[in-house]
Amino acid sequence: MRLFLLLIVSLFAFMSSVMAQEKPADWSKGKIEELLALYQDFHSHPELSFQEERTAAKLAEELKGLGVEVTTGVGRRGVVGLLKNGNGPVVMLRTDLDALPVVEATGLPFASKVKAKDPKGNDVGVMHACGHDIHITTQIGVARYLASHKDQWRGTVMFVGQPAEEVGGGAETMLKDGLFTRFPKPKYALALHVSSDMPTGKIGFKAGYILANVDSVDIIIKGKGGHGAFPHTTIDPIVQAAHLIVDLQSLVSRENNPFEPAVITVGSIHGGTKHNIIGDSCRLQLTVRSYSPETRERLIDGIKRKAKAAAISAGAPEPTIELSDWTPATKNDADLVERVVPTFRRVLGEENVIPVEPSMGGEDFSQYGLAGVPIFMWRLGAVSPDRLAGWKKEGKTPPSLHSPFFYPDAREALITGVTSMSAAVLDLMPVK
Repeated sequence: MRLFLLLIVSLFAFMSSVMAQEKPADWSKGKIEELLALYQDFHSHPELSFQEERTAAKLAEELKGLGVEVTTGVGRRGVVGLLKNGNGPVVMLRTDLDALPVVEATGLPFASKVKAKDPKGNDVGVMHACGHDIHITTQIGVARYLASHKDQWRGTVMFVGQPAEEVGGGAETMLKDGLFTRFPKPKYALALHVSSDMPTGKIGFKAGYILANVDSVDIIIKGKGGHGAFPHTTIDPIVQAAHLIVDLQSLVSRENNPFEPAVITVGSIHGGTKHNIIGDSCRLQLTVRSYSPETRERLIDGIKRKAKAAAISAGAPEPTIELSDWTPATKNDADLVERVVPTFRRVLGEENVIPVEPSMGGEDFSQYGLAGVPIFMWRLGAVSPDRLAGWKKEGKTPPSLHSPFFYPDAREALITGVTSMSAAVLDLMPVK
């Protein structure tokens, strides 16, 4: 009996030694089938922004099973989990939970067939067309690795499952609900985001601005309606809109510093009801993109000025201009990037860690940086080199994020995602 107990103790010590030596890349490859099953479940059950009830519950259940202290309902649907392991820094890992109102057309065997009602009450299809299902699964994979390898790090890992990234409101809602006051304020915050045109196995990084300010602007141009055959008795709002649409582009081409990126897109115009009727109003919906606060302010002020000028020129009433859905630019902390990137190169290989250009897309991960926490979001290659080469050969571009045809090559993307994020945590939370 004594010999048997000694053998058991020796075996346990041996297994503990093996676990201690196990690296994130080896672990993630060994657990990939389990992670793929999780990914497919999340992919098949997407939920719209602020409707992420099942998704949040499943994430919370997974974290609780690892011994993580979990709080749910933070910022309506948010999940916060604390994995404590002695004295050390608090490092936050964030995943977004929501999906998009898109009808999936990938043909995958586990494709979403979910229907839901959007905030306006419309019946819509729902799809993880932006890769948040990869993000959630990556976070769970990292949590499993860290929970089973506590000898490799010290401190507290803060797992954040954030709702409503797609509408730019989830991060702000969680912060207002006490994310950094009810819970420890982290020393660093990390996140990744899939890329639809980067090969699997690679990640992309950039210090400084990597994603843009996003502003939505609604303009109601006012006129005086009447018969289309007698335009001189009216003030035509559609003609005003036409002048304004062209004039808005001069804000970028003639008033903006060419070295400061800026975009103004009129995504929607609605006016009139019939061929021979001049209406009373015309509505424009704009998306405005920039990086620096100064450029953003200049563009918004210019839009207001140009809209009012179009009305004055036509002798029309002043237009109504409303701003909404502001998502601030995401600015990666330069010191944090400089510290973590060498770790990425060590675990993934020099050739697989590449500098990237900033994007005019938006992400409310930026809010945590504005709240005083150094942040780093990197891009995760999500499409196999073979698929990318096939599209290039055919002269086609890959389906973009938000496309009903987008899907990641999840096996390699998850291995790289779990490896990179786990390695970053180990680097930032060393055993001293």
